[in-house]
Amino acid sequence: MLITFETKAYANITMFGDVAVTLIKLMGHSGSVPSALLADDVPNALAHLKAAVEAQPDQPLDATNGPADDAEEGEHVSLAHRALPLIELLTGAAAAHENVMWDAS
Repeated sequence: MLITFETKAYANITMFGDVAVTLIKLMGHSGSVPSALLADDVPNALAHLKAAVEAQPDQPLDATNGPADDAEEGEHVSLAHRALPLIELLTGAAAAHENVMWDAS
């Protein structure tokens, strides 16, 4: 499953579902898909996500490809790298006071 984040203030971002749900939860949201943030709630969600990244930037946050995951030892994508596109989207949405929506695609 893929999840696409949308806002009028930034280009759409598509992520693997399990990674996206983890980031949604780190924003302080329930993790439900589809869902949205009202413009007034975006700065708070952004602050939560940034705080989580600052607390553990090197934590691995890899997409789950099932039991036959081909990632070798030491080949992981960090939380900081996975969250960066969403942080940029939320930053744009907060600056423009726009809603953010996400849905499975």
